[in-house]
Amino acid sequence: MLTSNIDAKRLATLIEINTLINFDYQDAHSLLEIILESATRLTYGEASSLLLVNSENNRLYFEISIGSKGKELKKFSLNMGEGIAGWVAKNSTSLIVNDVDTDSRFFSEIGDKIGFNTKSILAVPMLIKDECVGVIEIINRNDGGYFSNEDLQWLEMFASQSALAIRNAKEYQRVKNEVNILQKRISKDANSFHTLIGSSKTITDKLKIVKKIAATDSSVLITGESGVGKELFAEQIHLQSNRCNQPFIRVNCAALPDNLIENELFGHVKGAFTDAFSDKRGRFELADRGTIFLDEIGEIPLNLQSKLLRVIQHKVFEKVGSSNSVHIDVRILAATNIDIGRALENGTFRKDLYFRLNVLPLNIPPLREHTEDIIVLAEFFLNKVNLLTNKKKLNFTLEAMEEMLSYSWPGNVRELENVIERSVLISATEKIGVDDLMLNTNSAIKNPYAEKSLKEAITQFKKYFITSILDRNNWNQTNASKALGIQRTYLSKLIKEHNLRR
Repeated sequence: MLTSNIDAKRLATLIEINTLINFDYQDAHSLLEIILESATRLTYGEASSLLLVNSENNRLYFEISIGSKGKELKKFSLNMGEGIAGWVAKNSTSLIVNDVDTDSRFFSEIGDKIGFNTKSILAVPMLIKDECVGVIEIINRNDGGYFSNEDLQWLEMFASQSALAIRNAKEYQRVKNEVNILQKRISKDANSFHTLIGSSKTITDKLKIVKKIAATDSSVLITGESGVGKELFAEQIHLQSNRCNQPFIRVNCAALPDNLIENELFGHVKGAFTDAFSDKRGRFELADRGTIFLDEIGEIPLNLQSKLLRVIQHKVFEKVGSSNSVHIDVRILAATNIDIGRALENGTFRKDLYFRLNVLPLNIPPLREHTEDIIVLAEFFLNKVNLLTNKKKLNFTLEAMEEMLSYSWPGNVRELENVIERSVLISATEKIGVDDLMLNTNSAIKNPYAEKSLKEAITQFKKYFITSILDRNNWNQTNASKALGIQRTYLSKLIKEHNLRR
């Protein structure tokens, strides 16, 4: 127990800190700094450290350090039971050592490396429900004296406050995470996965392949030109697999700098480099039990490809700065728009990695090879932009439809979406015309029927013409049949025959 002669300064500091803990539980690190600074000052310490226990690897890391060598301590850590702080953490017991040279538990290696002479240590555990989450240690009394039992009892109070701050911060973070998860679940249905539009035989055949691929756990390499929708097909593989309720993690390899990509993919441990203040989970670890989609896989540096190969083969990797293996269960989907054959010849892409990724190849055709979907996609994007911009509903003129069918779409579906968005914004009437599309067409690429037979060309024109009249009449078949000059029963037959959809 504390002596009856209560230290007013220490008591006032405890009350002040306790008030902070009860009202500011978001920034635990700042609170811990205040507590450690106060504890150091009121126990007359020369230096001090607050170490936190990492439950994953059972090591103690220097979270906050005060004193002339405080910054240098950040790069060190202790095993549970190692040194005075390690012993206190392992045994959940406070300790006064006023002459470290006579105590076998003292670990001098860190002090020797940073050039700090430790004479005495006062160390207490930070306990949450009898579990040690960290240690506060005060090094050397600045007046050259010994630490007393009263110093120890006061420091235990500061340690209790630190534990309370950590507990409040963890509880706050837990609630915050739950809210974030709920928000992601809500947004997942609306935004996380894209709608795949396409009713042509080319696309429906690809979707049949996707269904078969989704039933396996093998790696998939999705190829195709830029903008064809490789990510959308990757989403479909995930959504139709038995991993559909698990994470789907997307990684654009081309968007990550070479010096950051390893850290992003595999994560790091605290102390791995200067700014590594805590452990970080990489994308592969986040995708555990789910699917990871590596877009632009051809952009991964050669020196990282061997590590990626090991993940595919053995589902194991090491975080940056760690030698401990992390085991995961992940389905790997990759995509590229580069000439992979040339990359293999040039030696910029490993053959063994290619063979591992290309277990189930899936090539997505360019938009010019399934022109039947152009108007369907254009209508979808048009309705989407109409909703987002709150503009009066617009429609395409027949000339604009013909212009879109005549264009080769080098940027594929992505270019089509951008063109529709632009045309909605610049259109001055309720009809989007040829001029609104602003397509750079030329005679060399303008004929959509160039490679089709007469029968195929007539069928294509018939489908789009009937669809446009149906759209104009809000799919009222009676009115549409009058506009077309045919019987309603014949129109119904044509709709069924050509699989026309609203």
